[in-house]
Amino acid sequence: MNAIQFFVQGSSIDPYRVTFQKDGQHLSALCTCPAGVNGQYCKHRFAILNGEDIGIVSNNQHEVEIVASWLADSDVEAALVEVKQAEVEFERAKKVVASAKKKVAAIMRS
Repeated sequence: MNAIQFFVQGSSIDPYRVTFQKDGQHLSALCTCPAGVNGQYCKHRFAILNGEDIGIVSNNQHEVEIVASWLADSDVEAALVEVKQAEVEFERAKKVVASAKKKVAAIMRS
C-alpha cells in the first residue's frame, strides 16, 4: 500500500491534513476539513487529484503528480466518469427546463 499526506491551508487557521492511499485499484482520500470529515465533496482532495498544488503548505508539492497518477485505472476514476456523465445530463436537463419555461411564458403572453 502506498500513502502520501499533504497539509493544505484552507479557511481554518490550522492546515487540513489530506491523506491519499493506493492499494491495488482502490484509491482512498481523507481530508480533515469539515466537508471531508462529514463524507462530502471536498475541494482539497479533488484539487490534488486534478494535479493542482494550490494551498499545500507541507513542502511536498512534487508528490501531487504521483497522487494524480494514481487516479488512472482506479475505482475512483470509474466513479468520476459517472459524475462527469451525470453533469452532462444535468446541463442538458437545465436547458430543457429553461426552454420549457420560455414556452410557458410565451403561451401566457398570448
